[in-house]
Amino acid sequence: MTVTHRVRPPARTRSASSRRGGRIIFGLVCLLLALVPAASAQQPFVTDDADVTDRGKFHLEFSNEFDLLRPAAFPGRRQNTATVELDYGLLKDVELDVQAPLIAIYNARGTSPRTAFGLGDTRLWVKYNFRKERDGSRWPALSASFGVELPTGDADTQLGSGVTDFILNGVVQKALTKRTTWRVNGGVIFSGNTRTGAVGVGTRGPVYTGGTSFVRKFTHRLDLGAEVTGAFTGSADPGQRQLQAQVGGHFRPRRDKLSVDFGVIGGRFDASPRLGAQLGFSLDF
Repeated sequence: MTVTHRVRPPARTRSASSRRGGRIIFGLVCLLLALVPAASAQQPFVTDDADVTDRGKFHLEFSNEFDLLRPAAFPGRRQNTATVELDYGLLKDVELDVQAPLIAIYNARGTSPRTAFGLGDTRLWVKYNFRKERDGSRWPALSASFGVELPTGDADTQLGSGVTDFILNGVVQKALTKRTTWRVNGGVIFSGNTRTGAVGVGTRGPVYTGGTSFVRKFTHRLDLGAEVTGAFTGSADPGQRQLQAQVGGHFRPRRDKLSVDFGVIGGRFDASPRLGAQLGFSLDF
């Protein structure tokens, strides 16, 4: 006899109107991709940078991340997340962002559905760079961002969290040398969680997040770096903690505005992927 595993739904599920809204948002993102030739110099790193898109300009990022999941994610075995991010310089030092992930979760045999595929939760951000780094000053660049994550993903198949997230994040950025930049992030999710598909802390807020990265410019075309990021709720439960490290960088093949972004990820605790790889591109226009 075959035992059928079913993906356990969370406490809250989405309405039909929410699903229609998710399809509309995804369609708009696809349209934007079709209208432009190809996203931030900080990708592939999760740690955000203090810089913002110039007023009236656009910045587009696309990344595809493939993760091997931990046993705690069972029946999920593997996950692929393709994310599109579009940034727009609304005002001087003020940027608006939209992020939309397309997620595929590959489940164990006997699970229904065997593969869950669709739009994840969509994030809307506003970011303000209120202090720039100046030559000769010890003060770093400082930015703050506020985001709302809408439950556009199907919570029944774990593509979405089923809750609306409200997120506040702070960024500190300092050039240690002409070639090396250090960044630190710290934030809090007030009423949501960090879930992206089967990866992330699933407890509903507050969830505290943080990360740090070092990126070094080796040549005019090649930057390499490393980062450590995490999230926790204060609980001793390993399922409510997330810790992962990434090494990677970006390569500019022909022009400064375009880069190819790549990274390798390793995680600890149940809310992190066991191992992952990321590949994407970024473009200013």
